[in-house]
Amino acid sequence: MENTEEELARSIGTRVRTLRSERGLTLDQLAEMSGVSRAMISRIERAEASPTAVLLARLCSALGLSLSVFFDTAGDASEPLARRVDQPIWRDPESGYLRRTVAPTGTGARVDVVEVEFPPAAEVRFGSQPASRTQWQHVWLFEGEMELTVGERTYRLAAGDCLHMNVGEVHAFRNPTDKPARYAVVIDLGPR
Repeated sequence: MENTEEELARSIGTRVRTLRSERGLTLDQLAEMSGVSRAMISRIERAEASPTAVLLARLCSALGLSLSVFFDTAGDASEPLARRVDQPIWRDPESGYLRRTVAPTGTGARVDVVEVEFPPAAEVRFGSQPASRTQWQHVWLFEGEMELTVGERTYRLAAGDCLHMNVGEVHAFRNPTDKPARYAVVIDLGPR
């Protein structure tokens, strides 16, 4: 069942608060480490605000994990089949991109598969993501066109192209066209 925006905001807020608490961090400490204001973190934790992809990436980096690990909240063993209707989705409130976790969670797999629908002319710019430097990903474009800035280089992808990169070196995703783009991200989560 697809999550409503309110349910997802509550889930994200609870996850941020739990991870912060598990690491023994105060709001002020997490704010300093992430560059996200204390007030915004507090609003996210209380589900009064839905974080953008950039803010969530900063929080995840400060907490020492990737977006994929952040959204993987399942416990031990899980069903090996993730039906589309049950796959968690999240929409970035700033760019409008839709992120769907395709791979079953809680299986212990060290690979994550995500489907992304990226709106026309949308862009997401990330700062440094040091916690993600040990993770690698493939972006496989199914429809449309995308520009990805990785390190100092910008790659333009067309349908069927696949780009491999270090997660921590990704600086921007941009759809330069007036049509949506759809792609898969296959992430090597490294050792667990």
